[in-house]
Amino acid sequence: MVPGKKGKLRAKAWTIAGSCFVGLGAIGLLVPVLPTTPFLILAAGCYGKGSPRAQRWLLENPLFGKHLRNYQEGKGLSLRVKATAIATVAAGITFSIIYTGMNALLTVILIGVAAAVIMHIISLPNADRVS
Repeated sequence: MVPGKKGKLRAKAWTIAGSCFVGLGAIGLLVPVLPTTPFLILAAGCYGKGSPRAQRWLLENPLFGKHLRNYQEGKGLSLRVKATAIATVAAGITFSIIYTGMNALLTVILIGVAAAVIMHIISLPNADRVS
């Protein structure tokens, strides 16, 4: 294979992976236990390696682009976004525990994952302006 073709194939693979992560993030908007933000962060990273155009689309998205950019640049999240994210995680985990009837071990694992996610959100710097 010619190096140019290999590079194009690699870029397409990164772009496809990014699109899959965007899809999972979109599903995460509807499914309580599936997170959205980590998938969008992964998508931005994949698009950065495969398609600058797709990365630009993601980072300029009016709904979540600003938050992704702030996260990538280490600026953190506004208090409002942090509060919303923590409330969403807590509500999704609570809903899952109450309505799915999962066993005790899965419940403990789910609570542990939720606690880790919430601690990560809290540990992020506060963005200057509330958005």
